[in-house]
Amino acid sequence: MKKSAYAKAGVNIDEKMAGLASVKRLIRGTFTSDVVGDIGSFGGLFESPGSENLLVASTDGVGTKLKVACMTGRHDTVGQDIVNHCVNDILVQGARPLFFLDYIGTSRLKAAILKDVVRGLCKACKENGCALLGGETAEMPGLYPGEEYDLVGTIVGTVRRRDVVTGANIKPGDFIVGLPSNGLHTNGYSLARKVIFEKAGLKTVDRLPGAGRSVADLLLAVHRSYLKPVTRIMRSVRVAGMAHITGGGFYDNIPRVLPENMMAVVERSAWTPPPLFRFIAERGNVTPEEMYRVFNMGIGYVLIVGRRDLAKTLSALLTARCPGKVIGRIERGQKSAVVTD
Repeated sequence: MKKSAYAKAGVNIDEKMAGLASVKRLIRGTFTSDVVGDIGSFGGLFESPGSENLLVASTDGVGTKLKVACMTGRHDTVGQDIVNHCVNDILVQGARPLFFLDYIGTSRLKAAILKDVVRGLCKACKENGCALLGGETAEMPGLYPGEEYDLVGTIVGTVRRRDVVTGANIKPGDFIVGLPSNGLHTNGYSLARKVIFEKAGLKTVDRLPGAGRSVADLLLAVHRSYLKPVTRIMRSVRVAGMAHITGGGFYDNIPRVLPENMMAVVERSAWTPPPLFRFIAERGNVTPEEMYRVFNMGIGYVLIVGRRDLAKTLSALLTARCPGKVIGRIERGQKSAVVTD
C-alpha cells in the first residue's frame, strides 16, 4: 500500500483512527448514568445535576504549529488557537463555553514565552465569553528540545437539553454551508512544514508565491472562532447539524454528525482554496483526496440546513461578517462524506 504524503511527514491518520476504534469499548466501560450520547462527537455530553442543562467538554492541542511559533519567536497567537479550536468543537453541539483550562509542558521554562502564550489564551477567552480558570505548567528537563513546548486545552460549556444539535434531523436535500477559515487553523502542520521548509526551501520571512504574505504570517494565522456568527444564526434558523473541519478534513469530520443512512456530498468546485493550500498540493505532489482529508482547504466549519432556512442562513452569515457558501448537499446513502469535482 502506497504511503500517503502525511504519513511520510510523520502522521498516520489511518493508524490513529484504528487506535481510537480499538479503545472505544474500554472508554464506554467508564460511563456512568450521567453520560449522554456516545464516543466520537466533537464534545462529550454530561448531565448537570439538578439542571435542565447539559455540560459539554472537549480537549485538544495546538500540534506542530508550535514549531512554527518557536521558529519565529512569535508565541502570542497559539493561545488563541487552542481556545478557539475548543470553542468550535463544543459549538458543534450548540454549546456556549463556560471555562477553559490549559496545560503547558516544556523542558526549560522561559517566563517571556509563558507570558505571551497566556496573553493569547486570555484574549481568546475574553472574546468567547469564557473564563480561564487556570491549568498546569510543567517543566520537564530533557523531554522537549531547546525552548520548545506543548500546549493543550480543555473546555467546558453548557447547552439546554432541548437545544442540543445532534444531527439526527439531517435529511436528503439539506444544504451544506461552508464558513471560511483563516488558513490551516491547527491541523496539517507536519505535512505543511515538510513541503514549505524542506521541499520548497522557503524561510519563515519569505513571501509565499501567489499569496502576498510571509510564510510566518500565513502559518501563524489564528484559528478562527465561529461562536458569534453561529450563535446569531441559531437564534432564527433550525440548524440540522454542524461540523468543525479539523484533523481528518472533510472525510472524517462531517460523517461524525450524520445519521447512519445519510451521505454528505461536497463539491470542491464551489469555492477556491486560498493560495497556501494550492502551494502545498503542487509543491508537495499531494493528491486532492489527501488534501481534503488533511486540511480544511479554506472551509473551517460547516452548517447543514434545510432548503427553507438556506437564504436566511446565508444572509445572517453575511451580516456577521463571516460569508458562507453552499458547498454541497446531503443525499441518502452509507454514512460518509465524498468530495467531488
